[in-house]
Amino acid sequence: MTLKGKTALVTGSTSGIGLGIALSLARQGANLVLNGFGDVEGAKAAVAALGVQVAYHGADMGKPAEIEAMMAHAAATFDGVDILVNNAGIQHVANIDEFPVERWDAIIAINLSSAFHTTRLALPGMKARNWGRIINLASVHGLVASAAKSAYVAAKHGLVGFTKTTALEVATSGITVNAICPGWVLTPLVQKQVDARAARDGISDAKARESLLGEKQPSLEFTTPEQLGELAVFLCSAAAANVRGQAWAVDGGWTAQ
Repeated sequence: MTLKGKTALVTGSTSGIGLGIALSLARQGANLVLNGFGDVEGAKAAVAALGVQVAYHGADMGKPAEIEAMMAHAAATFDGVDILVNNAGIQHVANIDEFPVERWDAIIAINLSSAFHTTRLALPGMKARNWGRIINLASVHGLVASAAKSAYVAAKHGLVGFTKTTALEVATSGITVNAICPGWVLTPLVQKQVDARAARDGISDAKARESLLGEKQPSLEFTTPEQLGELAVFLCSAAAANVRGQAWAVDGGWTAQ
């Protein structure tokens, strides 16, 4: 229970990677503020079952005023945020000359600008306590590009740069700032892509997974939300106190190529 007494806020945490990270932090004793859509009650129950306090705020991460309300709710409920995990994100795939302008704006707002708003609001309390952990969920696409994902790649590259700048600004304090850059993670959204490929090509689920992974990820294995959660726990630990401004790839060798 290395994080007992700490409060973590994880955006986009009602499913997938965000929920996996929230559960890992809760297992170490951190109280949680969850955010996101979908099965809110199920996510809250899963975290509460680990014996910690859990709150929820349904802020739309594309709207600064709602982000401010969420951060105020965390401060009122738990007296501030010690661990901030910026995970919320959306995706749209299209070539640049066909990319809907409103989708570009939404992806930049949710995948990048939201991290600025949560960070600027969390830092004063972290500075007052001289302790904090900010973890930005970037992506392998924060390090390399793929065609037809211009907005996502731009946002994630921006998030890696934002991580480095924030880390430098608090380098002499007890606050660390790092990014996690996953490759393919087996979430319900990715499983839908696997299912679609299996149906399209008339192959098994296992073959469809191998086909999808084989295009980019040499390990031919998905990363799991639980693995990302344990990495987040490490980044919150004393052992990682001097890990600052890093973009930590968890990509099965994708960026080693």
